[in-house]
Order: sequence, then C-alpha cells, then structure tokens
Amino acid sequence: MRIVIAEDNVLLSSGLELLLAAKGCEVAAVVGDGEAFLDAVAEHRPDIAIVDVRLPPSFRDEGIHAALRARREHGALPILVLSQYVEREYAGELLSDGRGGIGYLLKDRIGRVAEFVDALHRVAAGGTAMDPEVVAQLLARRAGDPLDTLTPRERESLALMAQGHDNATIAERMRISDNAVHKHIGNIFAKLGLAPDDSGHRRVRAVLAYLDGTPRAPGPGPRRGDPR
Repeated sequence: MRIVIAEDNVLLSSGLELLLAAKGCEVAAVVGDGEAFLDAVAEHRPDIAIVDVRLPPSFRDEGIHAALRARREHGALPILVLSQYVEREYAGELLSDGRGGIGYLLKDRIGRVAEFVDALHRVAAGGTAMDPEVVAQLLARRAGDPLDTLTPRERESLALMAQGHDNATIAERMRISDNAVHKHIGNIFAKLGLAPDDSGHRRVRAVLAYLDGTPRAPGPGPRRGDPR
C-alpha cells in the first residue's frame, strides 16, 4: 500500500512513517501543507492519503480543503483525515460526495495501533472509518427522539455501524451471531425510519445523517463546495 502523508508536526509524521513501514506499507511522501500534498498525490498516485485537518498557513481547515480537492481530481482517492479534536461538521463534509474510501479519526487513535491500521486498510479498500468519539457525541445529542426506542444492544449495533464496521465485525465485537446483527440492524432502520441498506458506505452515511439531525434514505448526497 502506497501512502502520502500531509502532517506539519514532524514528530507525528515521523512516527506515522515508522509505524506504517513496520506494517509493510510504503510511504511515498511526507509533506507539511495542502499544496505540497496535492503535488505529492499527483506525482505518486497513492493508494490512500493521511491528512491532518489543520495545515499551514492558517491551521484551520486547509487539510479538509486539500482532501476534498484531491478526491475530486483523482477519482475519489481514499483519504484518512486526522484531527486533534472532534469537529463533527468535517465528518459530514467528507461523506457528502456519496462515495466510500473516507475515514475521520482523532489523532489519539493512532496510539491504538491495531485499530488505526484496521481503519487504514478499511478506508483504502473503499470503506468508511469514523472515530467512535464522533459517533458517541452524535448519539448523546439526540436524546428524546426515536433513538430512545432502541434497545441497548441496538444502540451498540448502531454505534458500531456508524463507525463503518461491517456486519461480521459488529458480530465479533458484540459476541453475537451474524443473524442477530442482521436483526438488530433491521430493527434500527425500521425504528429510525431509514430505508434498509447493507451497502457499507451508504449505510454509514444514512446513519450519520440521521444522528446529525437530517434523516434521509441511503443514496448519493448533494455535494457541498466549502467545509465552512
């Protein structure tokens, strides 16, 4: 797997490079700003890119802008975005083009090497990986609505589904059968008024859209021009 990294923190980028090399990945380039990232993507054509949300010069959302532009210009390039803090609007923006190959993780997640590498491979394969903390905050915001009708096991299934896990992984983590997961998910979609869908990324988009207060059936979403 060939990777381009856009991260201005030298210690973090060096640590990422060593970690990925130890896992058999090839880091084609490490850059520190959005323009250099776009140039590196055009030159190396990586399988996936890892991008910090905040890059020079303003350290606001240059990384998000660069990531979205790279996906427009390079055929939905898989992107794993890293952020120091939970910034929910970025999760929705990244998912808004209706295509897979997107991840949004807090930087603390890198220290959990197995989880981080699993997310990286899932995104590179066209899947979705959302940070559990983002999902937890979305769940916490929606008290007093149809989420209250979900059983504890259905809420647990919903959280794992929103993070981008497939049915087999949900079954493994919850220590239940595949049939039980399928039943939980069917109940969730029925109770939340969402169209049933097992197509991975579209399912994640539908669930996150609901949790963020704008429920809609799975399908291609509108493209928005600016993250802010």
